[in-house]
Amino acid sequence: MTRHHTINAVISLFLGAALLAALCFGVMQALSWDWSGVWDYRQVFWNGWLHTIWISAAALVLSIALGLLIALARRSHYPALRWFAAGYVEVVRGTPLLVQLLILFYVVANAIGLQDRYTAGVVILAIFSGAYIAEMIRGGIESVGKSQLESARAIGLTRAQTYRYVIFPQALRNILPPLAGQAASIIKDSSLLSILGIEEFTLAAQQVNSATYSTLESYLPLAVGYLVLTLPVSLFARHLERKYRYET
Repeated sequence: MTRHHTINAVISLFLGAALLAALCFGVMQALSWDWSGVWDYRQVFWNGWLHTIWISAAALVLSIALGLLIALARRSHYPALRWFAAGYVEVVRGTPLLVQLLILFYVVANAIGLQDRYTAGVVILAIFSGAYIAEMIRGGIESVGKSQLESARAIGLTRAQTYRYVIFPQALRNILPPLAGQAASIIKDSSLLSILGIEEFTLAAQQVNSATYSTLESYLPLAVGYLVLTLPVSLFARHLERKYRYET
């Protein structure tokens, strides 16, 4: 069954790519696009694309660590920790990323003297994504049956040992599919870092557009570049969902 779904996914991918290529070819023929000017700036696109990759990767690692801490804080015995973690999750998830970027960079980062735009962008992106990952981890932890926790206590496992040997191995199977999907979201959300002047993929396309006045030719590679990054991650997330579906 898994192999059948994989074949269908591959066929759908090729059909979608063929349809997109045919559509782009038709539009190009109709509009007589001129790629000569944009081609001279191919290195700008490449550098921006690479920057997007490492920014997204760094933000993903940091947001997983932050999400784990917040998820554990929400299950803490200390009310202050639970309230802080709950407040963080609600505030971050209840406000747009664009608003958080403006406030955290132009107000908070300036107040503490953080001038490096790349570091600030990665941290802000991790703060935003960490709230969603925290809820994923908390949901995965709470999916473990109480009977197993009682059994762990009965055989003398400490709280740390219970998390390490009982909770985390089972919760990980439930967390992986949405976590892979969140990785794709981080890649797409990183495009908003262009408003901070961070030279990632979106800002690169904007710079090429300003230099060449070739709007469509500048933004089509942008769309394709993000698709190349997010599509494999999305397909991997769907594969994980099918693989671990029987565990639920």
